[in-house]
Amino acid sequence: MAAPVELVVNDSHVGKKKKPPGRYWQEQEGEEKDGNKAERKTKAAPQQKIRKTQQAKKRKREDGPADGKILISGKVDPFPGPAPIPNDRVQKFKRKGKVKKSWRQHYKLRDMITRTEEASDMAQKQAARFDLLLPEDAGFLEGDEGEDTCTISQEDIADAVDITSGAKYFNLKLSQFGPYRVDYSKTGSHLLLGGRRGHVACIDWKTKQLMCEINVMETVNDIKWLHSETMFAAAQKKWLHIYDSNGIELHCIRKFNDVLSMQFLPYHFLLATASATGFLQYLDVSVGKEVAAICTKTGRLNVMCQNPHNAIICLGHPNGTVTMWSPNQKEALVKMLCHQGGVRSVTVDKTGTYMVTSGMDKKLKVYDIRAFKPLKSYFLPAGASCLSLSQRGLLSAATGDIVQVYRDVWNSPVIKPYMAHRVHGSVWGLNFCPFEDVLGVGHGDGFSSMLVPGAGEPNFDGLDANPYRSAKQRQEWEVKALLDKIQPDLISLDPTELGKVDQATFKQRHQDRVQALGFDPLAKTRFIPKYKKKGRSSAGSIERRKKQVAHGDQRAIVVKTVEDKMKMEEERNERAKKKAAIAGQKSALDRFIK
Repeated sequence: MAAPVELVVNDSHVGKKKKPPGRYWQEQEGEEKDGNKAERKTKAAPQQKIRKTQQAKKRKREDGPADGKILISGKVDPFPGPAPIPNDRVQKFKRKGKVKKSWRQHYKLRDMITRTEEASDMAQKQAARFDLLLPEDAGFLEGDEGEDTCTISQEDIADAVDITSGAKYFNLKLSQFGPYRVDYSKTGSHLLLGGRRGHVACIDWKTKQLMCEINVMETVNDIKWLHSETMFAAAQKKWLHIYDSNGIELHCIRKFNDVLSMQFLPYHFLLATASATGFLQYLDVSVGKEVAAICTKTGRLNVMCQNPHNAIICLGHPNGTVTMWSPNQKEALVKMLCHQGGVRSVTVDKTGTYMVTSGMDKKLKVYDIRAFKPLKSYFLPAGASCLSLSQRGLLSAATGDIVQVYRDVWNSPVIKPYMAHRVHGSVWGLNFCPFEDVLGVGHGDGFSSMLVPGAGEPNFDGLDANPYRSAKQRQEWEVKALLDKIQPDLISLDPTELGKVDQATFKQRHQDRVQALGFDPLAKTRFIPKYKKKGRSSAGSIERRKKQVAHGDQRAIVVKTVEDKMKMEEERNERAKKKAAIAGQKSALDRFIK
């Protein structure tokens, strides 16, 4: 039998020490040794994590976006960080300056002011960036050298422009039921025509699609779109009627009788009407109720317009005055004597700065209604029967069967018109189309659509008036507009007064409250130190805390007194320097003094 031979195993892992298998007694000893370290680590871990996150946030706040960001492809971004914004564009959207924070303000109020300022700065920068997305610019008609633009005919303009723009010049021959009143919807996509002899038509004028056409079989004095292109109001011979876009009569409001002219306030959902009996009435179309009825005591009211800036109604009267009205007061807010004869037409620009009037004295006057002073006065040989201002400040004036358009009438004296056009029949209605270079003219022979380059605003606000909105978007806009409806009580000459504090009323109410209670509830109470334990409420510590509070209250008074003294001293030094400079100057008569 062969002897057993030991097998030699060639271990390839030479020089490597294997960890011996663990034993149960060794594990207990290791746990006892590392116990304190593990406890220390678990206690320190949350604190280190909080400290690291705070440091990271601080570093991110200070450093901002990292420069040279490496992309997925491995290349370095050559333009790191946000794109720079030109200063002039930022200044265009600048709001009010920063609020000076006092040390006496509560820390929560200071934080709230800081957050508000940061949000305002961010909104300013975003508006400046989004301004790049509005590339459209308003252009004007420019003639050749030595050529007047008023001599260029509408046919020449329609031939020179593109097919889409050329199709906006057209004429509707409606001689049987004229003359016509004209009104465009807020988005500028729909046209409303109202004939003197009862003809009413709604047209999608861009596609030339007829929405409805009816004859009310009585006189139509005025016609207006309401909040959207689905409803309109017609001032007929007796009463006010409301129709939908299909020509179906929705309401007949008999409280509003003998209406001659109308204006719709879109943000208040108010329809303002002026009647032959001298009454100015307001109808809330959202609830169908009369808000106010004011007897103006000025006779027949057939001249009317609105100020788009503050929703004030302007009325022209036969005695040459223009009055401004609000539904909150029974008396006129402002009375202006504008003409020596009766007022024929009034219009106000969209910023609420300028008002243009025409009267029987054949004068066209421009007023600054912020100061209620006249700026310019022009004489027209035959006067102007209708006036209208575009979004870009072009003024259209109708004289008989001639329509003239003027440019920049309030900054520089106007010598000649910008454009002119003759229609068939006397003009009865003028209206510029929003967001389009189009002027709608209603006359005795029907309707004419003029091309007026530079009249409309090229960039629109899609959340307010979107010309390309769908039916679903229109419905959603109606809901939001009703929720954001402004109450009639807030209509005033100065809309900024809503953000101010009525100091006089506040003081009077405060005095009444003091008399009723017998003490001043807003008076500063005497500081009473809080009781503290462990010997911290001794007499000495209480007096020390009282002195600290008293010193804090006196600090502001002392600082203000010192600042006033320094200002007075600086003014005194400036006066002394001026006197010394005057005394040091030599006069021409000094040579005669020996």
